[in-house]
Amino acid sequence: MATRVLRPPARRHVTLDAQLPVDHRLNQVYRVGAGLMGLVLIVFGILGLIDKIGFFDTGGATVAGLNTNGALSVLSICVGLILLAGMVIGGNTASTLNMVLGVLFIASGFVNLALLDTSYNFLAFQLQNVLFSFVVGLLLMFFGMYGRVSGGLPHDNPYWRARHPEQAEREQRLRARGRQGQVGVGWDRP
Repeated sequence: MATRVLRPPARRHVTLDAQLPVDHRLNQVYRVGAGLMGLVLIVFGILGLIDKIGFFDTGGATVAGLNTNGALSVLSICVGLILLAGMVIGGNTASTLNMVLGVLFIASGFVNLALLDTSYNFLAFQLQNVLFSFVVGLLLMFFGMYGRVSGGLPHDNPYWRARHPEQAEREQRLRARGRQGQVGVGWDRP
């Protein structure tokens, strides 16, 4: 009697399209998220530069309730411009950019939390800046992951279709058959 060796199924790599369709409703979420967060950061940065605060000054100058200096203002403007570029590009680029920058904001919050009362706090962070960094990071991650990362994505979602190509193809065939079957059925039949 021959023994049969059971092997686990081969792992498939998920490949997602480089771009969503231009009119896909998820694209709007990614763009709005990147645009809003980018605009907030640019306004914060410009207000910090208008106050003519020293570039690495840690004297406690505030803008909109947040501590700032010239370096943080310039950094905020640069990140805001990157987010606005992501908004213009849209699609998976905006989604991925939102996720990556969201993780970086959260990491920045933790790093700057550790540096609060040290001489290495060259961005003049205070606790309110750390909390702001966490909130912006979570919002960016939410906007970036919306409709892309979930356990219950609808079957018309492009990410679900990319992860389940065989089932998506079967469902498409069934829908096509259903449409063909409805052609001869209706009020015009004797």
